Amino acid sequence: VQLQASGGGLVQAGDSLRLSCAASGGTLRLDVMGWFRQAPGKEREFVAAFSRSGGWTRYADPVKDRFTFSRDNAKNTVYLLMNSLRPEDAAVYYCGAVLRWRYCRIRAKYSFWGQGTLVTVSS
Repeated sequence: VQLQASGGGLVQAGDSLRLSCAASGGTLRLDVMGWFRQAPGKEREFVAAFSRSGGWTRYADPVKDRFTFSRDNAKNTVYLLMNSLRPEDAAVYYCGAVLRWRYCRIRAKYSFWGQGTLVTVSS
C-alpha cells in the first residue's frame, strides 16, 4: 500500500485548506484512515480518523468543529478540510492507515504512512 499526501501550503490565519491522501495498492485493506501532524520539536499527534466500514469519525479536541474528514472511495482518496486555520495548526501533516478503529489515535499502530505535506499558517 502506498499513500500520497498533498495539498499543504502557506495560508493566513482564518483561511481554509484541503489536504488529500491518495492510496494505491491493496486499498481494500484501508478501512481506517487517519491524519496526524507533527510540528517542529514536537511529537506526531493525532488529528482525525475515519472508518469506512463503520462510518465513524473522530477528531482531536484542538481541531474539532474546524476540520472535516471525508473520503472518496471511488478515487481511493481521503481528505481533510481544515477551516479557520490557526498558527498552532502549522505542521507537517501525515495520512496513515490502521487496521482497527480502536487504535485510530495510536500512532504506533498505524501500518502505512504517506510522506507528509507541510502546512504553514501565518498570523
